[in-house]
Amino acid sequence: MSEETINPHKARASEASVVSRFFRSTELDTRMLGMLAALLLIWIGFHYLSGERFITPRNLWNLSVQTASVAVMATGMVLVIITRHIDLSVGSVLGFVAVFMGVLQVDILPHYLGLGHPMLWAITLVIGVVVGGLIGGFHGFIIAYLGVPAFIVTLGGLLAWRGLAWWLNSGQTISPLDPTFRLMGGGPAGSIGETWSWVVGIIVCLAIAVLILNNRRQRGRFGFPQRPVWAEVFIGLLGFAVVLGVVAVANAYYWPRGVVKRYAEANGITTPIDEIFISHGLAIPVLIALGAGVVMTFLATRTRFGRYIYAMGGNPEAAELAGIKTRWVTMKIFILMGMLCAISAAISTARLNAATNAQGTLDELLVIAAAVIGGTSLGGGIGTIAGAMLGALVMQSLQSGMVLLGIDAPLQNVVVGAVLVVAVYLDGLYRRAQT
Repeated sequence: MSEETINPHKARASEASVVSRFFRSTELDTRMLGMLAALLLIWIGFHYLSGERFITPRNLWNLSVQTASVAVMATGMVLVIITRHIDLSVGSVLGFVAVFMGVLQVDILPHYLGLGHPMLWAITLVIGVVVGGLIGGFHGFIIAYLGVPAFIVTLGGLLAWRGLAWWLNSGQTISPLDPTFRLMGGGPAGSIGETWSWVVGIIVCLAIAVLILNNRRQRGRFGFPQRPVWAEVFIGLLGFAVVLGVVAVANAYYWPRGVVKRYAEANGITTPIDEIFISHGLAIPVLIALGAGVVMTFLATRTRFGRYIYAMGGNPEAAELAGIKTRWVTMKIFILMGMLCAISAAISTARLNAATNAQGTLDELLVIAAAVIGGTSLGGGIGTIAGAMLGALVMQSLQSGMVLLGIDAPLQNVVVGAVLVVAVYLDGLYRRAQT
């Protein structure tokens, strides 16, 4: 009786084929999975080094709020970089619009509407977004129609808008801001609470299920290959787990004792403070960032405008020969970038309850790094909104972890700069491997 020998090379090849079949069936983005693995390693490393203070509901909730402003701008930077441009002015535009909105709601609008007017925050936000769009349009016009490189235009904007922000408020801090406006910054009042967080989570889960079913129906309609049913179920359950896990973490972070005490006194609650647990739930700035991500993803993947952007990034000459109005598309991209900077300015200003001309300093580094780390290629034509938002979370996780470890700010900038260089190097390796 002969004994069958096992070829170890054949066994490894069989295992590799199983893994490759799994990824082929589920169509999961391996690059995105690599980022998630890196993020998890960062979290675990900082949790261990900080004495188990990083992976806690409180720190993760604060981390999400801190990420919101950069994540909103990163969604626009993806489109800018895909078309082979760059925007170095986003931090300065944020600072200028922040000061402008501060002056508007503290010094100008109350003079006409009166203090405490219920629409003060909305008018401020709308005008701020319009101003951001005009600034972006100004940049886009010079780049697209006058032919000045985006690097030079936005480098000039980095200096000019920061200087104009100082000129607008003479270097002074503007505060306090409208109470309703401050809700966009988070905090106990700027969160939607436990019940509404679960409602939002369930709605998002239903949306995931609808998207999966609609995608399957569309593939069948046009004769495209279908994913196996087990792969669809796996992706759906994975999405549900992530969404409900995020909601559970947000609800596990309770109001501080001092806030609970003031709340109890204001509402005549006699229950002992130690027995009152009020969940923050999802923060409003996080919901704003997620909303921006959904809208930008729709624009990039489901509209003619988005198709034009990827076509221009892949081959600008061919896109122009195909009849795409590349100059107008470029200008619209920078208008959109300016509007997103204004939304980030509102989040940042509301969170600080003050407007200063120093807001957004070095945010251009974080935003560009977030986009590149998230898989957006500086060579153009490649990038995703979700990847950029995940990249923003990675960058903020690094900063938050270093703060917990007591690392000085200059060294934090060294780490961020090194991560950006490594990300660009890895992007080059990835592009060469794909060719």
